[in-house]
Amino acid sequence: MNSINTVQDSGPAGAGQLPSWAEFASASGTREYCQGWIGLQSAMIPGVIQGVLVIEGEGGRFAPVAAWPRGGADPARLTGALERVIGDGRGLVLELETAGRYAMAYPVRVDDRLFAVVAMELAADSEVGLSRAMEQLQWGSSWLELLQRRREADEDKARLLRLGTAVDMLALTLDRPTCGEAAMTFVTELAAASGCERVSLGLVHGRSVALEAVSHSAEVNLKMNLTRAIERVMDEALLQRREIVHPSDDATLISREHEALSRQQGMASVVTLPLYGQGRYYGALTAERGADRPFTERDVEFFRAVAALAGPILEARRQAGLSLAEHLRASLRQAAGRLFGPLHYGRKLALGGIVCLALFLFFAEGQYRLRADLALEGAVRRAVTVPFDGFIQQAQRRAGDMVGEGDLLCRLDDRDLRLDRMVTASRYRQLERQYQEAVSVHDRAQSSIVRAQLEQVQAELDLADAKLARTSLTAPFSGLIVSGDLSQRLGSAVRQGDVLFELTPLDSYRVILKVDERRIADVREGQRGELVLFSLPGQEYRFTVIRVTPIAKAEEGRNFFRVEAALDSVDATLRPGMEGVAKVDVDRRRLAGIWVRDMREWLTLFFWKWLP
Repeated sequence: MNSINTVQDSGPAGAGQLPSWAEFASASGTREYCQGWIGLQSAMIPGVIQGVLVIEGEGGRFAPVAAWPRGGADPARLTGALERVIGDGRGLVLELETAGRYAMAYPVRVDDRLFAVVAMELAADSEVGLSRAMEQLQWGSSWLELLQRRREADEDKARLLRLGTAVDMLALTLDRPTCGEAAMTFVTELAAASGCERVSLGLVHGRSVALEAVSHSAEVNLKMNLTRAIERVMDEALLQRREIVHPSDDATLISREHEALSRQQGMASVVTLPLYGQGRYYGALTAERGADRPFTERDVEFFRAVAALAGPILEARRQAGLSLAEHLRASLRQAAGRLFGPLHYGRKLALGGIVCLALFLFFAEGQYRLRADLALEGAVRRAVTVPFDGFIQQAQRRAGDMVGEGDLLCRLDDRDLRLDRMVTASRYRQLERQYQEAVSVHDRAQSSIVRAQLEQVQAELDLADAKLARTSLTAPFSGLIVSGDLSQRLGSAVRQGDVLFELTPLDSYRVILKVDERRIADVREGQRGELVLFSLPGQEYRFTVIRVTPIAKAEEGRNFFRVEAALDSVDATLRPGMEGVAKVDVDRRRLAGIWVRDMREWLTLFFWKWLP
């Protein structure tokens, strides 16, 4: 709850004396206006014993500005009503302990914001009198709203005047070709617009301020003592990072240099504003007046508005006029100041972390592991081919099926073979009868010829039987069919030697690594490593390099060498054709060398290729 201080006003009017309308209309200040208003309200409301008016001040606190009667008011009895209205924002009437006495309070709002609260103690014998008194307060509050509107209008007018002056100065500053001429024009125009005897502009060079321009003075260094005194004044404001006005009642300000400059110039009033932009203080603006014209808050606001517009332009002009070496030196100085100066703790922590990380990477060692893509293949891959020309009759299996040893894979059409065998068997029987007849007549020559023919036909029969037996193609061992699908080729012709199926066992595998040609020199037989398959990312398998093939193969625009490795253990989840990533343990090296090796080799090759 806001506290209300007692009004201490010892004006010329006596206790209970009411001002006239003429005095109220001719009030020159806020306090006189409010005092006249509450006096007139007290005269218009019957039975008023005392009244108090509080207005919102700095920090949102309400302070009393007028009371009636002058010098005789005791607003302690009205404090409770004032605080309740300030908290609730609504008018109220409270009955006091004294019989027939009431405390009446009413809020005054401007643009939905509580601006003031008026409270009165009055004697009333009926509710009608209280209602009329409240109505009078409501009607009379419009005069306080008029006061606030006038104050806002004066502030807007002053703000527009400051803005217009600042824009005019900005236009004159932009019209000058160099930073020195722009700064001279700026301070001269500012001195004329603000009624100052001297206005000085300083810009930061390195760690201190250097005077850039002084109003009404073409040469800055004509008076060395004065120049140094002004620069010390600017340094004093920049070190404290705040505006300094001398003379001032602020005990927290350190204004020793301002006081020295004021004594040197005959007790002049001095104000200095630091110029801030792009995350740093780049200069300061100092204005001086005679001792009889101290700087007000409006003057400081005017300087602040002008500096906010013209200051960055002047700094940009100065930066644009620097040479490349000066730009580089300024950038390095700024970076060093942020790293080693005050504040910027995040950058300091980041730099410290980077240094510690660099030292760790330079001295720490780790296991160097060579990365390579891999494919899993069966240790044996057996092809099932067509034994003779024929046609496919049945297809029992296809790629992806698990088969056991002797399981039927497919069957060839054997009708032609059976007919051929029948013909051959008939010939055999004929020759057999001829042979018996030759033996019976003791014709040795004929019997020898027929016997030879019988042996030939018997061989043909054996061949026919062998072909008939081979029309059923079976699995040579237990494993997985990795290729072959004849379900869409039933009845089609096949030729001898055509591969119908490929089988591989599931109890032994070999790992095929594709090692980049830039790293093949690091691979040796017997090296150990780990691999992770894309289909089983949560499981690692150990392996041993068993063979390095010294022949490169081009894939995807790069050359790879084929390296074979053997798994230490095999489980049922593995399948031929799986792919993944392998890492071969090479040796222990410095971490920095491992991580920058690719960049170092690329740079070496690049410079070797282009240098003569």
